[in-house]
Amino acid sequence: MVRVNRENRSKFYTVKCPDCEHEQKIFQKASTTVECLVCGKVLAVPKGGNAEIKAEIIAQNE
Repeated sequence: MVRVNRENRSKFYTVKCPDCEHEQKIFQKASTTVECLVCGKVLAVPKGGNAEIKAEIIAQNE
């Protein structure tokens, strides 16, 4: 039996809101629109596979 070592290819990003500078974590492949929890600005929009991130990426977490 052959075992395939599957690694997690998805990532979480820590982003900073361009309006209020609040930092929050979002999923790389978000399937819904992600808004800032403080001011409501759109931070990511789903685009098929990976989401289009409209905020500054501060860190990449796995």
